[in-house]
Amino acid sequence: MKYYINKTIEGSFEETIAQVKEALTKEGFGVLSEISISEKLKEKLSVDYPKYTILGACNPVFAFKALQEENKIGTMLPCNVIVRQVDKTTVEVAAIDPVVSMVGVENEKVSAVAGEIKAKLTRVIDSL
Repeated sequence: MKYYINKTIEGSFEETIAQVKEALTKEGFGVLSEISISEKLKEKLSVDYPKYTILGACNPVFAFKALQEENKIGTMLPCNVIVRQVDKTTVEVAAIDPVVSMVGVENEKVSAVAGEIKAKLTRVIDSL
């Protein structure tokens, strides 16, 4: 089972991150965290890794809805979106599929919220 929504595009890494943030904003998401995995691996392990950033995206309206139904759903928030350098001119963007990630919760109301979030994240990815 595929656990993410993704798209590969042509462009620079930095431009792609800016495009992703803009697309997330249009769908009501904020970026709560931004982690450069490549920088952390260099810092902690002294290894070179292609550019790879995790954006922790949160739509407060839907996060609140989910929290009202499952008070421990915060363990699964925020929705992670990755931007990774494939080669010099190609970047992949992938977002968690919240429907797949919420299967274990076994709560129909949370599943409905996850479906709405998936639609928003799919629009984000498709817009790139």
